[in-house]
Amino acid sequence: MAITVAVLDTGIYRHIDFGDRIVGFVDCVNEKNFIYDDSGHGTHVAGIIAGDGTASHKKYRGIAPNACIAAVKVLDNRGNGIVSNVLKGVEWILENRERLDIKIVNVSFGTTGSNDYKTRVLVNAVENMWDEGLIVVAAAGNNGPMPGSITAPGISCKIITVGAYDDIRFHSGRGPIKECDIKPEVVVTGTNIVACTNMKNKYSSKSGTSMSTPIVSGAIARLMEHDPYLTPEEVKHWLRACCEPVIENDTEKYNRDKYGWGKLNMAKFVMG
Repeated sequence: MAITVAVLDTGIYRHIDFGDRIVGFVDCVNEKNFIYDDSGHGTHVAGIIAGDGTASHKKYRGIAPNACIAAVKVLDNRGNGIVSNVLKGVEWILENRERLDIKIVNVSFGTTGSNDYKTRVLVNAVENMWDEGLIVVAAAGNNGPMPGSITAPGISCKIITVGAYDDIRFHSGRGPIKECDIKPEVVVTGTNIVACTNMKNKYSSKSGTSMSTPIVSGAIARLMEHDPYLTPEEVKHWLRACCEPVIENDTEKYNRDKYGWGKLNMAKFVMG
């Protein structure tokens, strides 16, 4: 069964690697009524999840090449956004989740703004989706390596937050978050990830937790192909069971604030 992933981002380009699997689109920024991506970030994220590698003769494939994408444009051409547009996007997802059979929501952005009210509104929005049965996967952000540097909405204790273990070119956000037992929950690679871009049949390489996050979203989509009725808590529990500690130095204590439960064993996870 093909799983639909909603991607809250800069939109999506009709790259050949998506075929006819772009099943929904809404523009909460410019209110255009056609599918587009004036940044490329959203297309890259979607490609990591669901690109089938057609343009590269299967060399550059997403984690779940059978998955469908519902693209929700909440960020502008520079990758910037405002909370009100994100809220519009969340509302659209909730209104269309049954029609499009949306199971997973990917959030490859975050804010470190000092406005506590806007931060709480953003966190509440993603937690509402989680409570409604959607599996929300968010980036830890690239504002590390200082403690407590995870961006919102990744600071939510309910949702799944993804960091990177190979963050030489950037600094993956890390915990602790005082309200949470552990943050981020999981880490995967995030450096030099090649995926679709907003140019005809082209690919690009990007780095950051924005790229790590769709790897996990894609893995969850693969898992749910076998069992589409898994709950968010069941997915989170299995995710934890499939993580392996990242050992920096045998003489040092495991850094759970940086690596959470550990590095995802992808093969074990997708087999269910």
